[in-house]
Amino acid sequence: MSVDQAVLGRALPDVPERGSGDGGPELVRVVPTSGRRVAVPRWLRRAVGPVALVAVWQVLSATGALAGDVLASPGTIAATAGDLISDGTLPSAMLVSLQRVAVGLLLGGVAGVVLALLSGLSRLGEDLVDATVQMLRSVPWVGVIPLFIIWLGIGEAPKIALISLGVAFHLYLNVYAGIRGVDAQLVEAGTSLGLGRWGLIRHVVLPGALPGAMTGLRYSLATAWLALVFGEQINADDGLGFLMNQAREFFRTDVIVVCLVVYAVLGLIADFVVRTLERLLLQWRPTFTGQ
Repeated sequence: MSVDQAVLGRALPDVPERGSGDGGPELVRVVPTSGRRVAVPRWLRRAVGPVALVAVWQVLSATGALAGDVLASPGTIAATAGDLISDGTLPSAMLVSLQRVAVGLLLGGVAGVVLALLSGLSRLGEDLVDATVQMLRSVPWVGVIPLFIIWLGIGEAPKIALISLGVAFHLYLNVYAGIRGVDAQLVEAGTSLGLGRWGLIRHVVLPGALPGAMTGLRYSLATAWLALVFGEQINADDGLGFLMNQAREFFRTDVIVVCLVVYAVLGLIADFVVRTLERLLLQWRPTFTGQ
């Protein structure tokens, strides 16, 4: 046995040697069968935190450390949710709130994207639009509720306008930043390939700004639900905010928590929809997904 073979034999004691056709040693890799980690599904790992929180909550309620008039127990909340669903109160309120969010998201989304395109694609548009939008963005949009009531009354219009206002600013900022963040070398490459102005916008600028638009959409959805809570304080006679107002007057913490859970679930569903759109529309973008 040569020196190299002896060193290799000491370094790999579990690797047997077999004679090959030419008389030289052939190494056979031995794969260990023990010590492998059991793969835990990701959804199960993500559920550990919420389940532990609910368990601690239930224990505190059962032992009396958390009084029922301060915060109802998870069991009471589940029973209340069942009652609200069975009598149709909760589905009706959800439908009304979803309609308000959808209309506000559509109007605010169109306004925000159009303004971002005008400002991002043209220096003249930026000079005319960006300063005004930045000035209005610094005003707390919740603080304009009294003006909306004076201008639009106390019907559906001020609620939808409030949602649209919050949505428009988020989309404007992210779409504008996405347009201005497109790599200049890509624009130069498109120009060298013979693309005109509209060809560059269609094939280079807009696809490059799409990740920013998706981020803005996620922020806009979260803002839409937040604006809905404030908007439904304006003389609402239906919706999740109306249920919460009624529950507050009668100190029904169980109903309030049910409405908050519904808000959270609807927000998670909306975020899941946007993530799905991102996977479909941004397949060309390599990203780091964690280790």
